[in-house]
Amino acid sequence: MKLPSSLVAVLLFACLACSAAELDLQGSRLVVSGMLDGSAIKTFTEHLGKGTVRTVVFEDSFGGTAEAAGAYADAIRASGVDTEIRGQCMAACAYAFLAGKAHRFGYGLQVNGVLLPVAARPTAAELAVRWRGEEAHKTLAEFTPIAAAAPIQATETRAAGTPRDNARDNWQPEHGVLFTASPTLFGRIYNAFYCDGTQGRDFSKCERLPDADPFKLGVLTP
Repeated sequence: MKLPSSLVAVLLFACLACSAAELDLQGSRLVVSGMLDGSAIKTFTEHLGKGTVRTVVFEDSFGGTAEAAGAYADAIRASGVDTEIRGQCMAACAYAFLAGKAHRFGYGLQVNGVLLPVAARPTAAELAVRWRGEEAHKTLAEFTPIAAAAPIQATETRAAGTPRDNARDNWQPEHGVLFTASPTLFGRIYNAFYCDGTQGRDFSKCERLPDADPFKLGVLTP
């Protein structure tokens, strides 16, 4: 089953606007948009350290470095805030999103989606536990080298101990499990897809995954 053309258009259009992370404090909500490249992590951590932020909202964030993903996730876990996605959240953003005490899709008429990178197609049994509890904090390990390694871009990474020439053996652009929520007249429709990376930016070619409810799998919390 293919993704709806409306979602494909949203994903294709939005990614053309990828830029460095930007922060916007809106009362008790801290909105993070753009790539998680580490440029805003100091300010982000300072905001959370004040104890006034209750929810971190990721809005159209299309990747970033593994180091930044870990730093954002650490700050989120340490502060105990909730996380929310408004629009699209991919790769590095997805890891940071999962660190929230509660992690949800935002309300509104927009299509929400989160792409969680994987090194290989997960089995049904692996899906059932992969993003639940403490396991959600370990999924970055399969892509993350030692801290002193060169930054990992949204479309590139390395497994621990592997040379940079072999980076794409374990990471491909848009290779992962994509969870989406589309608004309808009768509420939101949730779907899950496996994207093997060969589809490029054409997410309509991703394979629909049956029985992959994001709430049951721990990707979203009630």
